[in-house]
Amino acid sequence: MRRRERDLIVLDRDGVINADSDDYIKSPDEWLPLPGSLEAIARLDRAGFDVVVATNQSGVGRGLFSAEALEAIHARMRRMIAAAGGSIAGIYVCPHRPDDGCDCRKPLPGLLHRIGEDFGRSLRGVPFVGDKLSDVEAARAVGAHAMFVSTSGEDQDRRQVEALGVPVYRDLAHAVDVLLRE
Repeated sequence: MRRRERDLIVLDRDGVINADSDDYIKSPDEWLPLPGSLEAIARLDRAGFDVVVATNQSGVGRGLFSAEALEAIHARMRRMIAAAGGSIAGIYVCPHRPDDGCDCRKPLPGLLHRIGEDFGRSLRGVPFVGDKLSDVEAARAVGAHAMFVSTSGEDQDRRQVEALGVPVYRDLAHAVDVLLRE
């Protein structure tokens, strides 16, 4: 695939890059990459993609962990991705609780609008890989190309995104395999 400039791809974090937890990822030690995810990000980087993370982290707003702890988690994620040969061009976080009324909590598109502004481009057609219906809804709100990974085992979300015609992949590595073949 020939590229004129670095392309952009947006990834959700929990359930796409790392294992998700009903108890929240509250410390760097709890952040565990999913098999193949770090290598998939490195492949995207080598193929000319700026990889950006867009993540809801209501644990901050709920007081379950601090903004500093979140930064430490992201530092660990960046180090592990770098060790695999990749990089993250940006991390965009909504720290709000669901009832805070912000515009950045997915499924609302506020985080994605900020990414578009910061990278100086429309997100129309940009791949967005997520594991929740809210990721797909946010992607569709900005015209991004929604891609769903079934790593979190959310069967209801999977059925809903399939009904919307959104492609479903086993995991991030599988989604990247398909994306890089297109």
